[in-house]
Amino acid sequence: MDFRLLGPIEAKRGGGSTIPLSGSKVHTVLAALLLSEGRVVSDARLSALLWGWDPPATASAQIYTYMSRLRKHLGTEIEIVRRQPGYVLRAPGAWIDLTEFDRLDRLGREALTDRRFEEARTLLRDALELWRGTALANATEQLIESELPRLEEARMIALESRIEADLAVGRHEQVTAELTGLVAEHPVRERLRAQLMTALYRCGRQADALHTYYEGRAVLADQLGVDPGEALGSTYQAVLGGGLGLSASGGDAPETAAPAPGPLPAATAAAPGPVRTAPAMLPAPYGEFTGRRGELAALRGRLSREDGRPRRLLITGMAGVGKTALAVRAAQDCAERFPDGQLFVELCHPDGTAKEPAEVLVRLLRALGEPAPAAACEDLEELVRLYRTRTAGSRLLLVLDGAVGDRQVAPLLPGGPESAVLITAQARLARVAGADTTALAPVDDEEGLELLASLVGRDRLDADPDAADDLVAYCAGLPLALHVAGARLAARPHWPVARLAARLADPAARLAELSYGDVSVRESLVHGVRRLADAELAVLTGLADGDAEPFCAQYAALVLGTAEEEAEAALDTLVDLALLELSGLDVQGRPLYRWNDLVRLLAAALGTRDASPSAVR
Repeated sequence: MDFRLLGPIEAKRGGGSTIPLSGSKVHTVLAALLLSEGRVVSDARLSALLWGWDPPATASAQIYTYMSRLRKHLGTEIEIVRRQPGYVLRAPGAWIDLTEFDRLDRLGREALTDRRFEEARTLLRDALELWRGTALANATEQLIESELPRLEEARMIALESRIEADLAVGRHEQVTAELTGLVAEHPVRERLRAQLMTALYRCGRQADALHTYYEGRAVLADQLGVDPGEALGSTYQAVLGGGLGLSASGGDAPETAAPAPGPLPAATAAAPGPVRTAPAMLPAPYGEFTGRRGELAALRGRLSREDGRPRRLLITGMAGVGKTALAVRAAQDCAERFPDGQLFVELCHPDGTAKEPAEVLVRLLRALGEPAPAAACEDLEELVRLYRTRTAGSRLLLVLDGAVGDRQVAPLLPGGPESAVLITAQARLARVAGADTTALAPVDDEEGLELLASLVGRDRLDADPDAADDLVAYCAGLPLALHVAGARLAARPHWPVARLAARLADPAARLAELSYGDVSVRESLVHGVRRLADAELAVLTGLADGDAEPFCAQYAALVLGTAEEEAEAALDTLVDLALLELSGLDVQGRPLYRWNDLVRLLAAALGTRDASPSAVR
């Protein structure tokens, strides 16, 4: 089976016959599954790619229908499997043009780095010939908006690398016309303009090479408000100094005296101007960071990658699970890779209400040394323009803490792949791929003991190991609860661990006991509950009287007196907001849900006569 994404989306059988797939939505579902590279694509992401912000009430049923159509058309050699919280495509032995493009592009750029220029030309040319037009051309606009920019950027980098190889073997005359058209189409791509200057200079057209530079400098100043970066500036200096190897014959024959230049880097910095201090806004760590070794290593790797793709990383999980602590530690470990600064901003007010993007942008611009004019502070579009102009080409690390949705985050994303963004949120975001999402579960008992020992000392826990185990169990795997318990014990060194464990043993008093100073586990959990619609809040409180065992939507429907489909939709929303957890499937293949003990205690309290759900509004 052959799949093609670099043009209109197509599926072909081994013999070459095209499989008839009708409609942009079926093509979009197929493309989303292929782009995930064997990972699960969630129902929420599929819905966002198919309908954007306004999915129909029957979205789940329609997605199921599209999957059934694909299974029917693709046949038995392709497997589409339901795996919570979405679907995964398994296509062993299938040929995918995007996968082949990535392979050839990688090999070509490796050859270019090793100065095997003829081999690089061949590999990169073969990679570019896989493109049949605009990628994903027959998909929905939501998928195109989400995925096309990175695919086009990969194509442009491969094209620039192929031209670099052409120049290295003396094909400057052959590529001059191509480069002239590309620079006209992409006037702010500095590497292309530098390559055109090189080709013109080697063809004996020094004046035209200098004119190309002056034209580019004017375009960059007008469109981006920056001066030429390293790629263009160094080429300009080489033209002035005669360092590009112009041949004695005026460029009619390839030069041999001067070595061919290696790949030119993209622009990475704005021109010299007033000296600015790089912002360093990362908060100080709260105590010793323990656990989460695998997640931390993965985040470091993703923040450190230099493959030209945007770095948009998301950490999700329930309130108090340690998202912010992990994000701050990962950012601190990688800070030296972002010499233009590290920004940190909380996206919610202390009461849990979301901040408006304009408010956040004003703060970010101020931190970057570019305070917005008073007239622009209420104009979101103007603030976004100022922000993206200021961050263009900069190597910044931006931590967005406590995001509540895509609409809040989208205006805050800097343009270009040089900067990286690390986001924390309870819910997943459609704009962040599943591969770049780290879902934090509560810590296990061993990690919980390790964290508690870092706060109160191992000897104190070893003096009463049973009480220490009970204390960890009462904190339900939430690092925030463990920090509160540890802080209380540290402030009372004469208390045995058993004393606090006994106070937490009463479920009715546990949430009240898990507070210290202005840190409260209950308030942290309530912030997430406040965002629930009335229907989901009623489900949360209506099920809280049950035990802690996993349950299915059929059980919830019986308890609540609603239809099973309605109950399942509400339960899935609670999972998306990290107020419930998925616990696998029952024997009939139905999803099982389970509580975190502290969320269940909060929900039970909100359902009582003394603390009605309206209390969280």
